[in-house]
Amino acid sequence: MEASLMSPQFHVVTPLLESWALSQVAGTTVHLKCENVQPAGSFKIRGIGHFCQEVAKKGCKHLVCSSGDRHAPLCLVGSSGLRAGEEGLIDSSLLKEVWDDANMKAQELARQDGWVHVPPFDHPLIWEGHASLVQELKAVLGAPPGALVLAVGGGGLLAGVAAGLAEVGWQHVPVIAMETRGAHCFNAAIQAGRPVTLPAITSVAKCLGAKTVAARALACTRECTIISEVVQDSEAVNAVQRFLDDERMLVEPACGAALAAIYSGLLGRLQAEGRLSPSLASVVVIVCGGNSIDSRELQALKAQLGES
Repeated sequence: MEASLMSPQFHVVTPLLESWALSQVAGTTVHLKCENVQPAGSFKIRGIGHFCQEVAKKGCKHLVCSSGDRHAPLCLVGSSGLRAGEEGLIDSSLLKEVWDDANMKAQELARQDGWVHVPPFDHPLIWEGHASLVQELKAVLGAPPGALVLAVGGGGLLAGVAAGLAEVGWQHVPVIAMETRGAHCFNAAIQAGRPVTLPAITSVAKCLGAKTVAARALACTRECTIISEVVQDSEAVNAVQRFLDDERMLVEPACGAALAAIYSGLLGRLQAEGRLSPSLASVVVIVCGGNSIDSRELQALKAQLGES
């Protein structure tokens, strides 16, 4: 896939769909922001595309990116207009590791003259790109939703959404930030009051696998209403299966963490505890991506976790 640097953007405006099935579970209207239909299968092309376009304007010829999933090659090629193996570089060997290890290798490569390291989540240009998601929500919904649900890995999506909420005047909208146990660096940082590093990533949601969340994500908790919640891997994978059955879309466990806010009954518990309004006009769930899973892997994950 090759893109022209003259293009105003490299992501697409994704659909916002009302889900009858999830609305029945939640007891209120649930909208799905379907980032899984982005060209690279992930919301990440918004931020990475914006970053790559900006550095390409300044003459960058070589790009290297670390990632916890398979989005990086597509995002880099599509966003930069460079073809792998020609002027740009994409090292797919980085993609199977814990993100922190891959990031160290990427930074080593980027020390070469003329190369630029593309940070997957911790950069203002990345957040600016992700903020476009909220602008699209405003254009379709008009009025703010009662809550917004997203998954947190390194914190780039959260930081971008927080920036977007501020831009459209929706700072008051509660954000439910979901993680899986074993990849819960954001929740751990909130508990400690500072960024902390997890000893290891033990969750099956490898796309959430940053050991340390971006400091900017933690700062967002002082500017917006952010509710940090952690679910078990089994709840995330169960949500993936239920979502496949309900909506005919297969997403990865990282996305399942966000969907589990609905399927596990967490939304209702937050309302019962008074942490969310008892009468939510609507809820938006960001369906962040599905390019790192297939039906065989889903069955393997269910077997691994003892799910039928």
